Amino acid sequence: MKSVAKAGLGLCVLLFLCGSLMAQTSTNNADLEKRLREMQDRVALKELVDNFSILADKKDVHTQVQLFTADATLEPVVNGKSTGVLKGRDQMERTFGPFLNTFQTIYHFNGQQTLTLDGDKASGISYCTVTLIGLQNGKRVRTTMGVHYQDEFVRENGRWLIAKRTSIFDWQDRQEMGE
Repeated sequence: MKSVAKAGLGLCVLLFLCGSLMAQTSTNNADLEKRLREMQDRVALKELVDNFSILADKKDVHTQVQLFTADATLEPVVNGKSTGVLKGRDQMERTFGPFLNTFQTIYHFNGQQTLTLDGDKASGISYCTVTLIGLQNGKRVRTTMGVHYQDEFVRENGRWLIAKRTSIFDWQDRQEMGE
């Protein structure tokens, strides 16, 4: 009888340990899934910011403004002063297109980015160097700017979009180019 009691006790301990292990595995899986989702969101947000820049370089303004929510706002800040606020995709498209068409070449180089994630919302800062080459008084001129974007993002229908962007133009260098 004692051996049956010991076996029963051993089985109870084994079942308890298995249950604890399964609970830990479930918790670890949930934690792993959460961390995986966060990494996917970070990659998606980096791609969103990069795609904004690539589309500007291609002057594909119509596709570029689709990266914003329908009611998004964009505020450029130059020399510490706001130059106004653009509201919605239509106003952005009407403003971006003519501006970008004044340049022969546009080239963005995106750098570091920090993000804070909160479910279907996020915020972040991204740094960028922008090179614009165009004609001024018949001469080719290269303008290089240091810019950082303060962004607020939202996930709509499973896709990250820019809801609010403040484009801060930190510095600018303008040089004539040779032939």
